[in-house]
Amino acid sequence: MSPNGLFRISNRPIVLVAHLVSALVFAELQPGAIATDFHVAARAIGGDGSQSRPFARLAAAVGESRSSPGPHRILIQGGSYYDVAVQLGAQDSGLVIETAPGQSAILYGGVQLSGWKEEGKFQVAHLPPPAPGRHWDVRLLLVNDESRPRARYPATGTLTHETAFNVPWMSSTGGGWQRRPTAEELTTLKYKASDLGAWLEVTNAEITIYHMWDESCVGIAAIDTENRTLKLAPASGHPPGAFGVKKYVLWNIKEGLTEPGQWYHDRARDRIVYWPKPGEDMGILRVVVPTQTSILSLRGSPDNPIKDITVRGLAFAGTTAPLIAGGFAAAAFDGAISLGNAEGCILDHLIIKGVAGHAIKGARSMKNTRVENCEIADCGAGGVYVGGSKAIIRNNHIWKIGRSYPSAIGIYQGGRECLVSHNEVHDCSYSAVNYGGNGNIIEANLLYDCMKVLHDGAAIYMFAATNCILRGNLARDFADTGGYGASAYYLDERSSKCVVENNVSRRVNWPSHNHMATNNIIRNNLFIVEGDAKITFPRSTDYTVERNVLYATGTIRFEGFNAVTNWSNNLFYSGKDRIECVTLSEYSARGTVTNPPPNSVVADPLFVDLAKDDYRFRPDSPAAKLDIQPVDISHAGIRRAR
Repeated sequence: MSPNGLFRISNRPIVLVAHLVSALVFAELQPGAIATDFHVAARAIGGDGSQSRPFARLAAAVGESRSSPGPHRILIQGGSYYDVAVQLGAQDSGLVIETAPGQSAILYGGVQLSGWKEEGKFQVAHLPPPAPGRHWDVRLLLVNDESRPRARYPATGTLTHETAFNVPWMSSTGGGWQRRPTAEELTTLKYKASDLGAWLEVTNAEITIYHMWDESCVGIAAIDTENRTLKLAPASGHPPGAFGVKKYVLWNIKEGLTEPGQWYHDRARDRIVYWPKPGEDMGILRVVVPTQTSILSLRGSPDNPIKDITVRGLAFAGTTAPLIAGGFAAAAFDGAISLGNAEGCILDHLIIKGVAGHAIKGARSMKNTRVENCEIADCGAGGVYVGGSKAIIRNNHIWKIGRSYPSAIGIYQGGRECLVSHNEVHDCSYSAVNYGGNGNIIEANLLYDCMKVLHDGAAIYMFAATNCILRGNLARDFADTGGYGASAYYLDERSSKCVVENNVSRRVNWPSHNHMATNNIIRNNLFIVEGDAKITFPRSTDYTVERNVLYATGTIRFEGFNAVTNWSNNLFYSGKDRIECVTLSEYSARGTVTNPPPNSVVADPLFVDLAKDDYRFRPDSPAAKLDIQPVDISHAGIRRAR
């Protein structure tokens, strides 16, 4: 159904054909009830929702389902559905929406664009008049279901501005900035004379200003070439130059078109400008421009929540995002699927690719939400933002996250007694998982190639986490790109009574970071580092670190080792035969010794075959005498179908 196969059923078991189990699951959800089925077909004309005379639009089927007693099921026939924006409320509780047996359906939050005309090496098409009360805000373009890159200036790397903001950050718990930034500081950036000039068309231009753990993508209201300043509108989330970061890039300008496949929204002329790839024929390409920020919304109220909605087997694509600073985790943006005040809802075997915002975005007011067996990729913002009470996020493949908003996260939000299990998350601009709260379990996830753009994050990052467990996870293969760094397992401010156990990190030089955290346990983990390794505890207290293996080909450094009250039966190996223990006061080093921490053994752990990632211990390994148990992470990631 898709020329390039973007929405083709994957060979991964998580995208099993949903109709094989739908009838059983539906019967289980509605015991003793016979569902009324409503049918939807992409090319239908009119109809009453029957199989022979289906509705043409999902919204019509939802409307009809409300006029008869439930339970109801909506079966969507194969095909492409455009400009979809359906809102479900409490009156729709119990509804099941899924693909018809043997079919594949894509719901687009946008419309097809045609009427292309050649203009030199570019193709241009004028946008149709927007719906009343709306305007075109195009930040994503799908060409044959493939998300194409926006014009970017410079083509690679970043520009460096000259604005400074030398105000200390006092930590999130400490209230943020020592003094609040002024409106002028949030809306002014000084550029280098060699970078920009009067040629910049501010009507089209957008700018991403990089901070430390987030970014601001905003518009440009004016350029002052005499004083070399840009006036930003809306305001940036942090002042340019904050944290000492002075990087920025421009988007959506003609000067950013440097290679085929790129495009920009020419607002000044109300059109899309596209540079075709070799061999592309605009007469047969399917080009979709987004009209919606969300395709399917499940939203109740605090007094009347929406309950027991099931969405299964569908594909979603083509949403946009507003021009605002998204804040931490790009949390200000919506999802292709949006939830709020929802209970017992199930999102299963979905494919969400090519969206400008998040794939799935839920409010923290949810209960018993399940997101399982989904394939999520190519998101401008984040993957699965679902938390609340007793959420389950399991067996999902999530990748290519943060394409436009690098502070976005693969799995984010947190809550109470939630489970994040057996997910594979990779190719992330920031953290793969960020999931604080109380009593959550983060286990058996495969996380790699993250922290590619921003800093001060991790494969698994926990903020204000209490009684949480991180176990059986594998974090591997990402580099520290500077700034505040990147780690594998990170317990941040106000995290307490958490257990980090039986995890593996490989080729991550900062396996464990603990900041303003207290009374946590790091136990029976394998941290394997190529080069120098460090484990850190700034402003932390009352830690237990026991029965861990830290193997590094370089130096090992423990910063704030005085935060650990119980060092017990750890096994350390340094290829440079150097282990440093640094005492910290606040963030400052007060003393360094080259002795290992107490009650530890310095020796080669004697893995069976480290080169082949076989982390079992040989019979003569010193690990056995220390009661260090083998860590089996062979089941980390997506569980394969039998």
